[in-house]
Amino acid sequence: MRKFFTALFRFLDRFRKLLHLLLLLLIFGSVVSALRGSIPKLPVKAALVLRPVGEIVEQRSTDPIELAISEAQGTGRTETLLRDLTDALRSAKDDERVQAVVLELDAMQGSGQPTLEEFASAISQFKKSGKKVIATSEIGYSRDTYFIAAYADEIYLDPLGLVLIEGYDRYRNYYKSALDKLGIDVNVYKVGIYKSAVEPFLRTDMSAEDREASAAYLSSLWDSYVTHIAQARKLSREDILTYVNTLSPALQIAKGDGAQVALKAHIVTGIKSSLEVEQRVAALVGADEETGGYQSISLEDYLHSASSELGLSKSEDNHVGVIIAAGEIVDGAQSAGVIGGDTMSQIIREARLDKDLKALVLRIDSPGGSVLASEKIYRELLAFRATKRPIVISMGDLAASGGYYIAAPADEIWASPATITGSIGIFGLFPTANRALDKIGVGVDGVGTTPLSGEFRLDRPVGVAASTLIQSVIEHGYEEFLARVSEGRNKSRDEVHAIAQGRVWAGRDAKRIGLVDNLGSMEDAIKAAAKRANLEEGEYSIDYRDPKLSWAQELAQSIKGSVISWVVKYAGIDLQTSALLQIAHREMGSVEREVLRMNRLAVANRLYAHCFCTAY
Repeated sequence: MRKFFTALFRFLDRFRKLLHLLLLLLIFGSVVSALRGSIPKLPVKAALVLRPVGEIVEQRSTDPIELAISEAQGTGRTETLLRDLTDALRSAKDDERVQAVVLELDAMQGSGQPTLEEFASAISQFKKSGKKVIATSEIGYSRDTYFIAAYADEIYLDPLGLVLIEGYDRYRNYYKSALDKLGIDVNVYKVGIYKSAVEPFLRTDMSAEDREASAAYLSSLWDSYVTHIAQARKLSREDILTYVNTLSPALQIAKGDGAQVALKAHIVTGIKSSLEVEQRVAALVGADEETGGYQSISLEDYLHSASSELGLSKSEDNHVGVIIAAGEIVDGAQSAGVIGGDTMSQIIREARLDKDLKALVLRIDSPGGSVLASEKIYRELLAFRATKRPIVISMGDLAASGGYYIAAPADEIWASPATITGSIGIFGLFPTANRALDKIGVGVDGVGTTPLSGEFRLDRPVGVAASTLIQSVIEHGYEEFLARVSEGRNKSRDEVHAIAQGRVWAGRDAKRIGLVDNLGSMEDAIKAAAKRANLEEGEYSIDYRDPKLSWAQELAQSIKGSVISWVVKYAGIDLQTSALLQIAHREMGSVEREVLRMNRLAVANRLYAHCFCTAY
């Protein structure tokens, strides 16, 4: 028996080692296969097809679940990187093989207006080559997709389609009544009459101050939107406003034929089915006999093929560094999708130590977050500036609260007229549930050794000593925030306070009051940084400094995504079910983000410079 079990143990041990070897070979093969890939061959004459999927983002978040489900369905990623779109358009402008660009916008979910402006600007630059840009949609255009389509030479709409430009709004859920019914108190401490981030926990409706500030910046966004598409379509502002404001009665008169209403208002160039659009593009670039359509190349294939030709001319010695700071600002080391105080500080430090980097552009798209993390980033930017190299800020969709905090040390700040910025204020909050416990007959009693003993328990109300302490810390944090902005903007404390107090500003108004220096694109900011570093165009290259995952993290994400993809494809989950999973994942995304945000804000001993000010 002993020999039998010894032999069995040896057999099982060898079998285990064999399985481990096979697993390692499988992983290695998957990695090699993923890294290897044939370079697609471009047709001699073709149309570059840009088909943005999901939201257009400055920096792609890392969510293997969502990516795996969408890829298993064949719908691609749920985010499209802005840089991919603009790089492809810049390269295609001078590429004789690309004779036209086709914008297929049905899968695009939109983005903030400044991000759309960057995309639209690249389209305008491409059009200077004399090549055609054609926009097409089967389901119709929304506010954001039409913003992009407006820059095309020809806009086609399916006979069953509709152009729905719904404007901008800001509606929030208010929890005060529900919290009262549950017996939960959210203890809030803030500075600034316009710091409305905490209002949902204190009120049942929008305050007069929040309504005033929100109406002001939403009006600026809408004004900017109308101006952009009117200029792009060579229409008057009144033409656009008339179409938007009279769409409902116009549709009623047209018996629901939205395509005809849009055509009559010159919102679109023509009404064509997808087949007719294919024929139009084939006339420009040639037909594809195999597919029956036209000669084309996708964004992904074009970037893969033309990657060596993208961007500015390269310089080995002179670089303008570009760092993307996108997402909420949180403590610690973080992956893409949020701005980790430690992670971003390290990226800036590495840029500071690179002697070939002659200037730095920080592209901010953030509502803010942790004051501690913002301060860490601020200090690293000061250290970079101490090297006598320029720092230029380029603001994206949102650079508010902590997002503005980290912009303060810059030599120059650029923003879009539609950027949401400001919100210079501080708050802190944490919930207590003593009233909820009272309702079920649970009491709390005891003794402490100091006035603060037990004051920060969730099951007891906050006492006077604790409230005074917290409010004092909040007010000190606000004064520190004012000091940062005052020093960076060369304004007095009182001048900054007058435009601060948590108020949100659109970029156009922010320039008027001195929070930003210039209005323009990220490309404008890069040129400004190069000029400050005494670099002429062609003497420098752009060096993007992205947060990098370790090889182990990348491998773990790859395996994780592959497993989920395998389950979706082969484990009995059909595409219809996976589609439902993806829809549920997307619809729950906003709720998930809100819960995660509240979870981060509930950390003890933390101050927050956060702006809940995104426009939808």
